[in-house]
Amino acid sequence: MTPTRSTTRFEGRIVKVTVDEVRLPNGKSAELEVVHHPGGAVAVAIDRDEQVCLLRQYRYVAGGWIWELPAGKLEPGEPPLATARRELLEEAGVRARSWSSLGSYLSSPGVFSEVLHLFLARDLELTASAPEIHEVFEVHWVPLAEACARALSGELRDGKTALGLLRAAHHLATAGAAASGPSPGPGTSGGHVPG
Repeated sequence: MTPTRSTTRFEGRIVKVTVDEVRLPNGKSAELEVVHHPGGAVAVAIDRDEQVCLLRQYRYVAGGWIWELPAGKLEPGEPPLATARRELLEEAGVRARSWSSLGSYLSSPGVFSEVLHLFLARDLELTASAPEIHEVFEVHWVPLAEACARALSGELRDGKTALGLLRAAHHLATAGAAASGPSPGPGTSGGHVPG
């Protein structure tokens, strides 16, 4: 939807804030404050032992330390997968040979334009990390089931991280079920149903 008028109120290094006059689907006009953000990408890196990479990261805006997946903002013209690869390497010192899309996520659609792209990273290889100077975090490897339980209990409060973990667990469970074939039918002893 294109605004009938847009006034920039702030433009910083990462975000721009505008007041947009828009015509809504019900025919009414409204003035909406919009925070424009370039978007980002998130890596759910899971090793062969089903442990997921989580960062215990200091976030001033959140009031202290929180748990997050490796993630970062899209650079101009950068495809989301390239961002996810870069952030996983810089923050966790991990390369992945296998990547799968877990869809996208709107961080706060009432006010932010930010779209986050979620990716599952497998077949991992450890290397050296290179965090940016303003990043303060610790890298932890946590069993995926435990991380998902933390997301569901509310202990893990970051939205992109909770959703990324749950989508990754669902993706792996669905892929595992498909790999093992259909459920055995009546009168079979289990395993794959003969074709």
